[in-house]
Amino acid sequence: MPPRWPISVILRNLLLFFLLSSIGLCTLLRWLPPPTSGMMLYRHGEDLLAAGIFQAIDYRWTSLDNIASAAPLAAIASEDQNFFQHNGFDLASIEASLEVYNHGGKLRGASTISQQVAKNLFLTPSKNVVRKGLEVWFTLLLEMLWDKQRILEVYLNIAEFGDHIFGIEAASQHYFGIPAKQLSRQQAALLAATLPNPIKFRATQPSAYLLKRQQWILRQMQNLGGLP
Repeated sequence: MPPRWPISVILRNLLLFFLLSSIGLCTLLRWLPPPTSGMMLYRHGEDLLAAGIFQAIDYRWTSLDNIASAAPLAAIASEDQNFFQHNGFDLASIEASLEVYNHGGKLRGASTISQQVAKNLFLTPSKNVVRKGLEVWFTLLLEMLWDKQRILEVYLNIAEFGDHIFGIEAASQHYFGIPAKQLSRQQAALLAATLPNPIKFRATQPSAYLLKRQQWILRQMQNLGGLP
């Protein structure tokens, strides 16, 4: 009878395998475009549960050089103005959000662009302690293994901009009929304005709130001046 491994040994080996494989995967994706993402697979899962079929996803990878400079600037202005200063976690924003919440306000999201890449690329939208821990781990890996330009490039390519529309190139073609290289500041700001809830907010039919948010993003872009 073959010897049985103690459960502690099995768990240790599984943890070691996960750590090494996740490091290898992040290293590989430092250079290669992701063929899909956790969020895209999640949408496919929703399709299967709802109708038993796959709905096509519009996902078109494009390099940062082929994206108008207004697009990354708009994303940073909208989602993470300290992107180039933090190491994956914006502690000041987290503290400010908790302060508002402790005084009776609504708890605001304080996820950085790095965190959003980690959860959108590798994870699903489920909310639990394990998933949050994995988000922290992958965020640390991205910050250690990738530079900021690569994080920003992947973010713009895998962000969801509408129903089954992923990435700035697909969004530019779908909403404006132009490549991402030709996006104006106004168009980039409008797309960035949809990011908190791309299923609810539509760039083709912008609500008064969305247009107001677009103008706020444009002002923030002006204040930021440009990318480092």
